[in-house]
Amino acid sequence: MTRRVLNDAQWAIIEPFCLGKKNDPGQTGRDPRLFMEAVLWIVRTGAQWRELPGEFGRWNSVFKRFRPLR
Repeated sequence: MTRRVLNDAQWAIIEPFCLGKKNDPGQTGRDPRLFMEAVLWIVRTGAQWRELPGEFGRWNSVFKRFRPLR
């Protein structure tokens, strides 16, 4: 797995503000930290969503969770 950007202390601070719960559908739905790591990977690399590594789940599912409602 890709090295995580957030350490446990940083995650403990932002976790209460992250949406998602263990019974949400999709890989990042069950693991809000994985979703946050995926978003940080996109920001850090400047890559397109389609280039998101599979270890973060399906790129389209992560993107749908990230994008604002229209």
